[in-house]
Amino acid sequence: MAVVADKVFNEALSLPSDARMSLVEKLLTSLNLPTHAEIDRLWAEEAERRVSQIDRGDVELISGDEVFAKIRRKYQR
Repeated sequence: MAVVADKVFNEALSLPSDARMSLVEKLLTSLNLPTHAEIDRLWAEEAERRVSQIDRGDVELISGDEVFAKIRRKYQR
């Protein structure tokens, strides 16, 4: 398999840059990875969920200064 992959890779390098980009996009699509739109949607949903938790008082907010002080204490040994 590695020999075939190497051959395909070397042949792909001979393609013009726009054809290589198209090939890369097709290969990435074939992996069924989440799209940018899907990732953006998921982050928006997470942000809304967290805002709702804050609004309901379900979570305790901690200041950035307190968080960084705790990290410094933990790792300054």
